Amino acid sequence: MGVYEQKIRWKRLLFIMALCIGAFSLWYTNKLVQKLATEEEKKVLLWANATKQLINSNENTDINFLLDIIKDNETIPVILVDDNGNITAHRNLDSAKAEDKKYLEQQLAEMKAQREPIKILYDELNKKYNYLYYKNSIILTQLKQYPYYQLSIIALFILVAYLAFSYSRKSEQNQVWVGMSKETAHQLGTPISSLNGWINLMRDANEVGKEEILQEFEKDVKRLELITERFSKIGSAPVLKPKNIFEVMQRAVDYLRTRSSSQVKFSVTSSDEDALALVNVPLFDWVIENICKNAIDAMSGKGNINIQISTEADKVYIDIEDTGKGITPSKQKTVFKPGYTTKKRGWGLGLSLAKRIIEDYHKGKVFVKESTLEKGTTFRIVLRGGGGELLS
Repeated sequence: MGVYEQKIRWKRLLFIMALCIGAFSLWYTNKLVQKLATEEEKKVLLWANATKQLINSNENTDINFLLDIIKDNETIPVILVDDNGNITAHRNLDSAKAEDKKYLEQQLAEMKAQREPIKILYDELNKKYNYLYYKNSIILTQLKQYPYYQLSIIALFILVAYLAFSYSRKSEQNQVWVGMSKETAHQLGTPISSLNGWINLMRDANEVGKEEILQEFEKDVKRLELITERFSKIGSAPVLKPKNIFEVMQRAVDYLRTRSSSQVKFSVTSSDEDALALVNVPLFDWVIENICKNAIDAMSGKGNINIQISTEADKVYIDIEDTGKGITPSKQKTVFKPGYTTKKRGWGLGLSLAKRIIEDYHKGKVFVKESTLEKGTTFRIVLRGGGGELLS
């Protein structure tokens, strides 16, 4: 339940963050709109004053200056109306429709709906006015609409990303479940087949032969117990103990050697044969099996697997080198993802399990140290020493 509750909390947190981002975007854009609207109002007032002075101009008036002010407005749509309501001038409207009276009347109606006109007194004696109407510029209108478009696009992107992520996670989980099922069947298959064979032999064996068969029975039963122990530790925190890592590796390789082709040569060397590492042996053996089986597949069942152990401060390094096909740089991280495999009948879980066991349970690291196509690959495992702290 803890995992699902945490997932729900994260979803709520992300939803609240999205709301905050949206609210901030709307608030900030609104502030910009207000500033731009104020600037446009100042421009229109200046335009109105210039128009007023141009109407009341005399021989001492700098007409060119006033015309420059009027021409300077290239963005704000304006319509000048006389005191009888007739349109006398307009600016920054659609030039293709500007000669259409209905269009001008429609634009004037929109301007009247937006704000009150600016009065321009041109006949002080008779108190006659012109009325200057204007509306928001195209830039201001688009700026008002921008946050809504932006939020719509962001919401659409989040929805698509969420659906894609959910599908990807579900697909990955399915691959893991299928892989775990097949891995379980694979792990159990060998000792079960062996037990069935020993049962048939026991039926026909004499008393001396039965004792040898019982010993083999015991080995296979222990193997089944080991498999059960491995799977039981997945999902729980295993106990780590300081172990002689050279001896652990030797036993793991001895088991693999008897179950591999004679054309695969194993070697284990160490700079310190007494080095200790914090490991859970059943799980760690599983890691070595998976990496070595991957190496054997890469070598097509023929080649060398050299394991070198070295120590530095409180860390233990294990390099597993094969003479296989190698891995391209673009695939060196992908090989650890569930479902990745180059085998026709593989399910791509071995290296993924190895990574989880080393990094999640042993707090170590596992990665492709180096790889050369058609020459081989070296995987490196980094573990804590016998008294080491967590690796960063």
